[in-house]
Amino acid sequence: MGDTSSAPVDTAPAGRTVLVTGCSSGIGRAAALEFHRGGWDVVASARRPASIADLADAGIATVALDVCDARSMTQAVAEIEAGRRTIGVLVNNAGYGLQAPVEELAMEAVREQFETNVFGLLRMCQLVLPGMRRQGWGRIINVSSMGGRFTFPGGGAYHASKHAVEALSDALRLETFPFGVRVSVVEPGVVQTEFGVTAVSTLDESGAGGTHGSASGPYDAFRIGLAQRLASSYDGRRANLASSPQAVARVVVKATSARHPRPRYVVGPVARVLITTRRVLPDRAFDALMRSQYPTP
Repeated sequence: MGDTSSAPVDTAPAGRTVLVTGCSSGIGRAAALEFHRGGWDVVASARRPASIADLADAGIATVALDVCDARSMTQAVAEIEAGRRTIGVLVNNAGYGLQAPVEELAMEAVREQFETNVFGLLRMCQLVLPGMRRQGWGRIINVSSMGGRFTFPGGGAYHASKHAVEALSDALRLETFPFGVRVSVVEPGVVQTEFGVTAVSTLDESGAGGTHGSASGPYDAFRIGLAQRLASSYDGRRANLASSPQAVARVVVKATSARHPRPRYVVGPVARVLITTRRVLPDRAFDALMRSQYPTP
């Protein structure tokens, strides 16, 4: 997709700190490094500071931040601001993908999914916006997914969380525009990270009944087939279709640096094809496509 509507800023704005969540691996780590190479003042965060110690060794400031812990989020922002940093950019990246049939989802697992992917993201926005409004400038980049535009079977809770991110981002974009704050959503497709491994692991942990791997529950064959499909989507055989974390990170930085950032940035060939397909196909036709591609109970 073209970038002609987003003229870049020549240099990183002086004194405007970038806070990135979920930097222990994948897109968050790549984004922190990409911003750092571009001369931005970066604060990388993760639940476990030890997981980002190497970023600190590279000269990037780090902070402990758990997006499922209200006190942790408040303390992290206060710590950054107490160091005379002005948070000008928030990159909400922390998240994971819960996988299970809707009927068998354990409610506690669904709550944890939304705490991580939605409620933590929302609270982080609330914490940094007062400072952005005071300075009359800010960028919020919410890392969503192509899954915020449509839904795969087995991913109902995950997709619901990303649809929520899209809705919150739309509201924020309109509400904060008068204050000089710009909000963009980045929508990657398949990315070469541990996302697939984590998603497969949730199939064993998220069920309210039955376990993936047995043959007794009504959805067990579906779970097994879904695990195989998820694993194959992230293995080396399809690497040519997957985006690297660095490619997504470059889009995050581009969205941040643009004078007139777009509301949405789609990343990767899989995301572009599937989002377009969902937009043009009627519901029943898209359902038929999904049934042909995914195992059914």
